Amino acid sequence: MRFLRDNSIIPFDYLVDETAVHWPKDEEFEIVYILYSFKKNERLRVKTRTKEWEAVESVVSVWGTADWLEREVYDMFGVQYANHPNLKRILLPEDWVGFPLRKDYNIRLQDVDWVRKHLGIDSGQKYYVGEARHEAGDYITPTD
Repeated sequence: MRFLRDNSIIPFDYLVDETAVHWPKDEEFEIVYILYSFKKNERLRVKTRTKEWEAVESVVSVWGTADWLEREVYDMFGVQYANHPNLKRILLPEDWVGFPLRKDYNIRLQDVDWVRKHLGIDSGQKYYVGEARHEAGDYITPTD
């Protein structure tokens, strides 16, 4: 990634966005970086895949904007970043169970009382569904 930033022909000097795609059947994440070159007005999308249990090397030392972007990906998907200076949840409370943008996350298992108490959101659901448990392999198909 440092090569892309420091390239003399097309220097991609700005990390516009970083996100992930969860592929539960392959037990993988696809990490997607959107780069921009101010000098050439060019964009580049870089994708890499990693196993769910492997850490991805942080690019904070290359682009400072990666700091909060990687924290968001960690918070929503559970992607671990090696050498990140402050990897912790950024949107959800520390005691939140699971990672909501993973395809195996089942929102129906979230404790509705917890959501109401901590987020002030009333889902209209009047009963407790059960413990919030989001384990790898609990894949929810789009038809569920």
